[in-house]
Amino acid sequence: MTHGIVTPLTQALAEGKLTRDEMKSLMQRSDRPALRHLALWLLVLAGTTTLVTLAWNSWLIWPAMLLHGIVLVHHFSLQHECVHYTVFRTRKLNNIAGQICGLIIILPHRFFRYEHCDHHTYTQQTGQDPELIPMPQTYGEYLLYLSAIPYWKAKFTEISRHAMGRLSDIEKRFIPKEEHAAVFRDARTMLGIYALIFIGMAVTGWWGLIWYWIIPLFLGEPVMRFIRMTEHVGRPTVTRMSENTRTNLVSAPLRFLCWNMNYHAEHHYVPLVPYHTLPRLHEKLRDHIHVEPGGYLGAHLDILHQIREARA
Repeated sequence: MTHGIVTPLTQALAEGKLTRDEMKSLMQRSDRPALRHLALWLLVLAGTTTLVTLAWNSWLIWPAMLLHGIVLVHHFSLQHECVHYTVFRTRKLNNIAGQICGLIIILPHRFFRYEHCDHHTYTQQTGQDPELIPMPQTYGEYLLYLSAIPYWKAKFTEISRHAMGRLSDIEKRFIPKEEHAAVFRDARTMLGIYALIFIGMAVTGWWGLIWYWIIPLFLGEPVMRFIRMTEHVGRPTVTRMSENTRTNLVSAPLRFLCWNMNYHAEHHYVPLVPYHTLPRLHEKLRDHIHVEPGGYLGAHLDILHQIREARA
């Protein structure tokens, strides 16, 4: 007897947590929620940009840039949704929005889409999940990851390698051969755009983007690392979605910033469910998945507790 491949979707169906009609309803895509979200997003971005401007000649520019940076790094959440083609109804709009986000946070969209596909296929599988964040063994490792230093080192190495026409052995596994040239072209285009931006600032003598974009991006990334750790770090390295992923219950402003990706276990169960219907999916799965009621802080307390227990 031949058995079909078990996926999160078939797993959810087999476990009786969802019906096909419910999934069909949850997977309906619509531009309207995204356009409303984006309108408010731009207002928030304008607000944090204004704070940086108002604080320009005082020490308050640093907390202003941190706040602005937190919003900037959350373009990752929007890009992530665009990778799944669940923000807008059409692939074209998802790709355009995703590419803009990738340019802001220095993450080529095409490459991220292929990498993220393998993350969903091999979630929490050591040696197979390209986005797996290892469980820190010491407090030092924990703090180093949160500093975002390893993240930026990996990203700059990655984009430089692609621009030179090289892929790592792991990348060759998840990027189709026919897409290698496109990945290299994307990296070169992105670096070219950055070069033009810096040349433009040098020619005009206006270096404002350093303060409105570059510094805030680096200040905000540790916050994104703090959030990304809560998704899988400290969960078992098994294939079951109900075990290997956390859902974190967080406040409405944080849900807005992360485009509902705090409902991360639900997202892994059914990746094609748009971000705006994830709260409804949560109601269906909340008694079956691992839910952290303490939110991001609760998840980190759990991670720290595991580090302490391992060292005892």
